[in-house]
Amino acid sequence: MAKAVNTPKRTRREQAAATRERMIRAAIEVFSEAGYAGARMNDIATRAGVAVQTVYFTFHTKAELLQACFDHAVLGPDRLPPLEQPFLTDLATAESGRSALAAFVRGNTAILTRVAAIKEVAESAPHEPDAAAVVERTEALRRQGLGQIVELIAEQWGLRSGLDVAEATDLLLMLSSSGPYLTLRRYGWTEETYAAWLTETLARDLLA
Repeated sequence: MAKAVNTPKRTRREQAAATRERMIRAAIEVFSEAGYAGARMNDIATRAGVAVQTVYFTFHTKAELLQACFDHAVLGPDRLPPLEQPFLTDLATAESGRSALAAFVRGNTAILTRVAAIKEVAESAPHEPDAAAVVERTEALRRQGLGQIVELIAEQWGLRSGLDVAEATDLLLMLSSSGPYLTLRRYGWTEETYAAWLTETLARDLLA
């Protein structure tokens, strides 16, 4: 008779992390289906298989849960902040401005595949102050991070004549945002086609 295999029990911290992950994934689904205003904490709890009190205990408010969804999408499976993700190493060690931008596009596209849907939900509720605050905070952090990338590119390879760091950051923010990504994907573009277009566009508009 075969012996039963004893699987190690998860610690309380591991169990809490798994429950939190499940609630965030459920929230992303419910937000995407119902919008920010239409999403109810009860529905999220049911989708996650937990009591609604657990959702409130963990996230306190719907806005905090929306922010957690953003953070979860941006950090990715390895839970790394954008400026610590591997594509930044590829960017910093690139041999040309174009290859640096290609590295950025690869990393940014991976983030967009995770964050675009939840960002669209938040942006579709401009009259919800809590959702608007989440968008504002997230965009401020994104501008800060992309500004550092532009400064690196300007220092190592130079920007197009007449373009300063602030203007280049504006362009990078606009072109690499979720809006163009979602629009082109809806038009049937593959991620590879989108990435090739964005790399070419950034190289033309930013580089010396």
